[in-house]
Amino acid sequence: MAQTAGSTAGLGFLSLLFSLRLCPAACDTHSLCYNFIIIPKPSPGHPWCVVQAQVDAEDFFSCDCGAAQIQSVSSLGEKVKGTKNWEIQIETLKDVGDFLKEQLPDIMPENYTAMDPPTLQVKVTCQSQDDGHTSGSWKFAFNGQICLHIDSDNMTLTVVHSGGRRMKEKWESDRIVTSFLRNISLGDCKSWLTHFLVHWEKMLKTAASPTTAPPIAHSKGAAIKPSAWFPLLVLVLAGLVPTVLLG
Repeated sequence: MAQTAGSTAGLGFLSLLFSLRLCPAACDTHSLCYNFIIIPKPSPGHPWCVVQAQVDAEDFFSCDCGAAQIQSVSSLGEKVKGTKNWEIQIETLKDVGDFLKEQLPDIMPENYTAMDPPTLQVKVTCQSQDDGHTSGSWKFAFNGQICLHIDSDNMTLTVVHSGGRRMKEKWESDRIVTSFLRNISLGDCKSWLTHFLVHWEKMLKTAASPTTAPPIAHSKGAAIKPSAWFPLLVLVLAGLVPTVLLG
C-alpha cells in the first residue's frame, strides 16, 4: 500500500512540476521561458541545478547550470547554437543557479530544515507582444507547490501558498535581489528573445502553418518533449516521494 501511495505522489509531483514549466503561447506573442530545478542534495554524479528552456512552449535546450554545460534538444536550439547570445546566456543562467542556491537556506518554508531541504523549481518568463511591449514574470515552487509569483513589470511579489511567505519577506525590501530578478526577466531574457527570434521566426511560422506540414494531433502530453535530462528528473523525483508524502 505504501508503494502505491508513493507512486501516486510521484506522478502527482511530476504533473505539478511540468505544469509549472509550460509557457503560454499565442499567435500575436512570443515567449521565452527558463525552468530551473535546484536540488539541494543531489544523488552522486547528478547535477544540483538543471535548466530547460522553451520558446513558444517548444523546448530548445537543457542545461546543467552548475557546470554551465548546455545541450540543444531541437532544431530551434541548433539554429542559435554558437551565436554570441547563446554563449552569454549560458554564463547568465549559471549566475541565476548560483543565486538561487545561495538564497535557498533563507527562503525555505518553515516546515523544512537544512537536513531536509526541499527541491526548488523556478520559472522565469519574458513575453513580447505585437505592439512591442515586453512583460516578464517569475514563479517559485517547492516540491511542485507554487508559492510565490513576481510580476517583473512592477516587481509585485504575491504569495500563492504559505511556503512563499519567507521569500516575500526577505526579498520585497531587498533592492539588490529585486533589481537582479527584474534585470534577468526584462533585460537578459528580453534581449535573448529578440535576437533568437531573428533566427527562429521562419521556423516557428513554418511549424504553425497548416499548409506546410501534415496535420498533427496536439495534446498536453505531446507538448512536453523528452529531453536529455528527463531520466535524471524521474530519478530525482522518485527520491523525493517520501518528502512529498511527509510535507
